[in-house]
Amino acid sequence: MRPPFSLAVLVAVLAVTPALATAGGNLHATTVRSAIFYYPWYGNPSHDGVYEHWQQNGGRPPQRIASTYFPARGVYSSGDRAVVSAQMREIAATGVDQVVVSWWGRGSLEDRRLSMTVAAARAVGLSVAAHVEPYRGRSAASVEADIAHLRLFGITDLYVYGSNDLPANEWAALNDRLAAPVRIFAQTGRVGLAAAGRFDGIYTYDVLSWGGGTFRRICTEAHAAGLLCAPSVAPGYDARRASGDLRVKARRAGATYDAMWQAALGSGGDFVTITSYNEWHEGTQVEPARVRVGYRSYEWAWGRRGRQAETAYVDRTADWVTRLEERAR
Repeated sequence: MRPPFSLAVLVAVLAVTPALATAGGNLHATTVRSAIFYYPWYGNPSHDGVYEHWQQNGGRPPQRIASTYFPARGVYSSGDRAVVSAQMREIAATGVDQVVVSWWGRGSLEDRRLSMTVAAARAVGLSVAAHVEPYRGRSAASVEADIAHLRLFGITDLYVYGSNDLPANEWAALNDRLAAPVRIFAQTGRVGLAAAGRFDGIYTYDVLSWGGGTFRRICTEAHAAGLLCAPSVAPGYDARRASGDLRVKARRAGATYDAMWQAALGSGGDFVTITSYNEWHEGTQVEPARVRVGYRSYEWAWGRRGRQAETAYVDRTADWVTRLEERAR
């Protein structure tokens, strides 16, 4: 059972203006209204022979994992077809349109798992995009080759994390050679650099650098530059156990997630990106989490307790996506 919207939240959502832009109101059409970042990099000995990612930063899974939260599915493998299929069904049930799969270059673990991930997503009606991460040796030229590779999987939307790592003129040379249906989005709040790089649009991803209070300004600037804008919402951030990063964006029993969604719907953006489905290291995940001694949980999120709290964030995502779809009609 999903936690119902409170009257105060509904009033706040309806009062926010302007609504998300329709595709016809921008220079680039988009049929995606919501997208969620997904990580296919986890592994365990029973499926993969070793732990992957759960052991990061000195973690000793299954007792101690590299996350402040503990997944309801346990210390799973992203190479397990049954797990991935269940995750995709869960994402599809929220109404999200697109899964943006973390991808670390050709030959990487994420690349080897891409075919299975794409098949599982498309089996439940989800479109798939690639989150092109800053793999070793990444350049505009290598990304151009990546585009050809990813198109073999039917992927034409690419989200480039850390786009500011390369000069804008190098991105511009690449983007000037591309044509529909390929679209490339820059992860940045610095619209001028994205425009100089001739990207199709921007997304923010990093909820510490770009909170909800920045969304309207960023999207206004993006549209003035002819770019699509896809602000990123998240339930919080806590990477202390995975990386030692002491910065924390508290979840506030769900209030942080609601506030970011309200800001996104009022930004004038073209669609909303969600950070994240299962980035357990940074504590931005909405995937179900269980109560476990020594870990944070979703207890009291929107007043939920016990088993109902485990799915609080995927359920709330479904509520916000419904509201997004209603406003887009």
